[in-house]
Amino acid sequence: MEKQSQISGKSVNCKQSAQPRPTSFYSRLRRQLSRTPARIPLLWLRHHNFCPTDVFIASYPRSGGTCLRFTLFEMLSGCPSGFTAVNTGIRGVGHHRTGWRLLPGEGRLINTHEQYRKQYKKAIYVLRDARDVALSEFAYTRALEFFQGDLDEFLRTFLCGKINAFGPWQRHVASWLDSPIAATSQLLVVRFEDLRRNPVEAFSRIVDFLGVKVDDGLIQQAVHNNRLEKMQEKERQEPVRASVKGRFVRSGSVQGWRSKLSAEQLRMIEEHAGRVLARLGYPLSDGTAAEPAISADPMLELHGSVAGQYAVREL
Repeated sequence: MEKQSQISGKSVNCKQSAQPRPTSFYSRLRRQLSRTPARIPLLWLRHHNFCPTDVFIASYPRSGGTCLRFTLFEMLSGCPSGFTAVNTGIRGVGHHRTGWRLLPGEGRLINTHEQYRKQYKKAIYVLRDARDVALSEFAYTRALEFFQGDLDEFLRTFLCGKINAFGPWQRHVASWLDSPIAATSQLLVVRFEDLRRNPVEAFSRIVDFLGVKVDDGLIQQAVHNNRLEKMQEKERQEPVRASVKGRFVRSGSVQGWRSKLSAEQLRMIEEHAGRVLARLGYPLSDGTAAEPAISADPMLELHGSVAGQYAVREL
């Protein structure tokens, strides 16, 4: 097949790379600038040269997009997934011109952490409980020396400012759920927690959304090859920047916040993000919302007002 010959022609170095250096002054400065209006022209430059058949994998950082990309890459390319291989085949916005054409019609999978933009015509949006995202992003930014304060200070920035270039979690999620494509079959919303519960069923439905036929056995094998322990082993073989002072691939916990956040920290998060959490069916600490029951269809189920307002294609 043409796709196979194109993919097999790629030269990907999967050997163990040298241990990365700690975050440089330049990297910290670049991170600071990314949270200012100076980033606007760069965003404009990055959002060009898309194809109608491209599909975006969108998420707020630390929401499970890495696991999804690794598993999809292995299914669609037939190549083992590792950090070098996946970052070569599934490129981020701005580097997407060289991404592998893995989808029907020569489409590419393109990774983005941006809020919704009009250039995103078809997308998979991966979301995760904000309380677990906050804990994971706190550990990540501390490991890379992007943030020096305590968790309370971090949460204030995470919820009300810009801990990264992508804005508060609740604003990011709302930008996608309220986007023009949310009222069409062009947006597939996937919860990280549901990927953890029944990954084979989840990825079966994701490849269906992509219009790709993948054998059930291949899906099962790709899921097996990219489970948490395997992902951590891949990080050991190919360390990334966060590996210097911790892990990029962490525990992938579901509701880990219950044992790690104080009552006051939970109050702060739910004061700012509680409406979006409840809208998505996540339980609040006071019990005012319950997580949707896991049915035979283990992916995101939008109930109540959400289902009534948004015709998001469900898994």
